[in-house]
Amino acid sequence: MIVAGDFRKGVTFEMDGNVYTVVQFQHVKPGKGAAFVRTKLKNVVTGQTIDRTFNPSDKYPIARIERKDMQYLYNEGGLYYFMDTETFEQICLNKEECEDALNFITENMVALIQFYKGKAFSVEPPNFVELEVVECEPAVAGDTSKTAMKQAKLETGYVVQVPLFVNQGDKVRIDTRDGSYMERV
Repeated sequence: MIVAGDFRKGVTFEMDGNVYTVVQFQHVKPGKGAAFVRTKLKNVVTGQTIDRTFNPSDKYPIARIERKDMQYLYNEGGLYYFMDTETFEQICLNKEECEDALNFITENMVALIQFYKGKAFSVEPPNFVELEVVECEPAVAGDTSKTAMKQAKLETGYVVQVPLFVNQGDKVRIDTRDGSYMERV
């Protein structure tokens, strides 16, 4: 059990049948009245964020989120298959559970899968990935009147802004936290 007065960023707990993680918190002691804890919470399964205030003495059960590195194998019929690299056990997830990560992972790439009570609910790609550019316009010499960037389509289908010198067939490093171009590899 955790007391609301002990909430810190990253604490995961159960409330009203859902699992939340604390994104922001603030302990407030008004001049008049009782103290309270103002928080911004994120539902770890759905991704929804809510604002909520708590009495500092409220108690909630701690939720244990298990994280495991798993290798992305393939997709078939709307299901995406991942394999535990230690036990070789395979799991399948539907598109909603791994949709954001699919922009950045390719077959045989290792991703972080999050589990709650043995059920996988989220896929996180590595912070930096190297992907091949499969489609982009050729650079026009002297075209620097606007920002010197152009759109490039990566092997996963994700479209990113890249500098003019990047060509089709080049490999680029992408920051998956914000989906931005880092450098040509």
